[in-house]
Amino acid sequence: MTPSRRRLLALAAALAAGPVLADPSPEAPPPTPASTTPRPRVALTTSKGVIVIELASDKAPISCENFLHYTRTGRLDGTSFYRASKAGDDPPTGLIQGGPGTDGSRLFPPIAHESTLKTGLRHVDGTVSLARLEPGTATCDFFICIGAQPYLDADPSQSGDNLGFAAFGQVVEGMDVVRAILVSPVSPTEGEGPMKGQMLDPKIPILTARRV
Repeated sequence: MTPSRRRLLALAAALAAGPVLADPSPEAPPPTPASTTPRPRVALTTSKGVIVIELASDKAPISCENFLHYTRTGRLDGTSFYRASKAGDDPPTGLIQGGPGTDGSRLFPPIAHESTLKTGLRHVDGTVSLARLEPGTATCDFFICIGAQPYLDADPSQSGDNLGFAAFGQVVEGMDVVRAILVSPVSPTEGEGPMKGQMLDPKIPILTARRV
């Protein structure tokens, strides 16, 4: 594992989950008909500008409804982007992470993990995905990819925790804001282990989250 992958996978570095089990069914399920219902969108108004996320509710319904629940109840208002993890500098790539963080008063119970093997989504440029520790522990903290990050997808060929992260949306407006957050100042001392030096200083406030 490269130092870059080790740094960016800090959220899952201590995990040791078992391998993904193959579907015992001898036949693949029939294809799901394409939905004609427009995907919901959520606008995050930050101190650096607006980020609009389109939620893949037809592919990751549990994760999307969870994000909408936090939006409807106002529990994302007043949170922040607090982490910027760089994988490369020319051009800058990596991820930014935001949400309630350690503020447990804002959290609802965790939700089931939606693997990219099931949803068909991938961690490409602009993908929005749920942060987690063990599978099934995700609440509301999320991250946005800058540049493709395929190692965040589920990969049964890997050992240990190979279930990846639950991608559920895509930035459709405001990637310039996302990139500006990625290159914002970080504290050289805050953060633990591989996350040291990745904590934004100051944090970037999420003023409001609203469905649009």
